Amino acid sequence: MDTKVLSQWINSIIKQYNGISSEVSFIFCSDDYILNINKEYLNHDYYTDIITFDYCENNRIKGDIFISIDTVLSNSKKYNVSFLNELYRVIIHGILHLLGFKDKTEEDNAKMHQLEDNALKVLETIL
Repeated sequence: MDTKVLSQWINSIIKQYNGISSEVSFIFCSDDYILNINKEYLNHDYYTDIITFDYCENNRIKGDIFISIDTVLSNSKKYNVSFLNELYRVIIHGILHLLGFKDKTEEDNAKMHQLEDNALKVLETIL
């Protein structure tokens, strides 16, 4: 994917929720790397596909998003979707966290999944 198209998509989702794009870094890493981040900073001893560190101020969207490519790949196989589709879902999941959306409860998780689906539909219109 063209990074300009990806940036355009991310910025359009941020604007949709009244955010102002500031500075977001994506760090693509391995399962082992993200496990170490999870242990060191969050005291969690398990693998995950994404960890988002939120540095937002007011509605300026700023943060670091760590994505395990290993887990994205295994999840794409598990859910029978393409690797890129799963990667885009995880990318926008991190952005939605920076916009203030949570996913800890069953209700919040369902809403997050719907927001991801909506954002992926926006991406389809840009492509």
